[in-house]
Amino acid sequence: MIAAKTGQIDSGRRVLIVVENLSVPFDRRVWRECGALREAGYKVSVISPRGVGNDTKSRDVVDGVAIYRYPGFQSDGGFVSYILEYGVALAMSFWLMMVVAIREGFDVIQICNPPDLLILPALPFKLIGKKVIFDQHDLCPEIYQVQKKVGSRNSVVAALLFFERITYSFSDIVMVVNESCRKIALARGRRRPEDVFVVRNGPSLQNIRDAAPNLALKNGKRYLLSYVGMMGPQEGIDGLLRAILHLTKLRESRDFHVRVMGSGTVLDEMKQKSRELGLEGIVTFTGHVNYEQVMEGISSAEVCLCPDPKTQLSDKCSLVKAIEYMSLGRPFVAFDLEEVRQSANGAALYAVPNDEEDFAEKINYLLDNTELRATMGSIGKERVAQFLTWEHSKDALYRAYAKVFDKNTGAIGQSAK
Repeated sequence: MIAAKTGQIDSGRRVLIVVENLSVPFDRRVWRECGALREAGYKVSVISPRGVGNDTKSRDVVDGVAIYRYPGFQSDGGFVSYILEYGVALAMSFWLMMVVAIREGFDVIQICNPPDLLILPALPFKLIGKKVIFDQHDLCPEIYQVQKKVGSRNSVVAALLFFERITYSFSDIVMVVNESCRKIALARGRRRPEDVFVVRNGPSLQNIRDAAPNLALKNGKRYLLSYVGMMGPQEGIDGLLRAILHLTKLRESRDFHVRVMGSGTVLDEMKQKSRELGLEGIVTFTGHVNYEQVMEGISSAEVCLCPDPKTQLSDKCSLVKAIEYMSLGRPFVAFDLEEVRQSANGAALYAVPNDEEDFAEKINYLLDNTELRATMGSIGKERVAQFLTWEHSKDALYRAYAKVFDKNTGAIGQSAK
């Protein structure tokens, strides 16, 4: 049984988590969920694509979690390539679900979006009585609208809304990352309030304690500005570069260096854009970095950057990078987004939405105000400690699993021991 405060759960309950967007353990949210479930006595298996330069083994066991990986097809952003990527992912995920059923056994399948298609290979198991948790990381219709700059009446958006609705409908429990997404699950997904759980993203206390600055990352400059995150069309990296160009005019001494950490579909394009703007030597693109390097890059910065433009998507999303910045006591500049302001409050300066010059001016103001940076950093660190670390999210994760197992009818594959 479950102990309400400690999350201790009888062993013998098995979980299969299925991911398409990122490899595991590289997917930090999923890996934290795996660790929390293992701590609570669950047996955990994971299916994910192989990584690029990391997470490359087809079969692996890490910290007691059995991981099955398939060679995925990486989309280049085109419609046909997305069909190929998702077609391969769905076929391989279904095959590996059957393999895991035989080798490990499972009671519940947790499907993690994007995309909202993993319900399809999970459905045959749902039909024989297995339970499904929908771990909704992102709002896929809004992502497409922002990336392709189309309206809600677009045929692809309509298809994405259909698959989202199917996923909501066939899932026993829904987990979302913030209250804005919960409202969508209740309204657009027509889910009952008691079946939707807010499991926020956030760093663990252990990771926060382990982070330490590395002054060499400043490239000999007085100040370091850091950005971390996936690099897709919606993250606003092009706008960030234009803001940095404006900052060079505000600070003619150019006494700062910018470290952009992360990879994604627009990385090469943004490197070229940086060269075109004359920012070579000012901006460093690291490409893929591990979690320890991410935290080091944040802890070494005076000011961190959150350039996501205000859209119908970003206004509803909790930005993991903002919480990571706060966790290490670093102030940051962001456009005025609803969920970012809800999380950060006084830990950030908010630029006029999508005004790149104002964004640069807010950075400049922070660089010139050491005391304000320290105050904002303290506010952020306190808010994370009180509300936003992963430790606070574990309780919601445990409640979600407690409810779905109350509904469960038994394990598939090997019998529970």
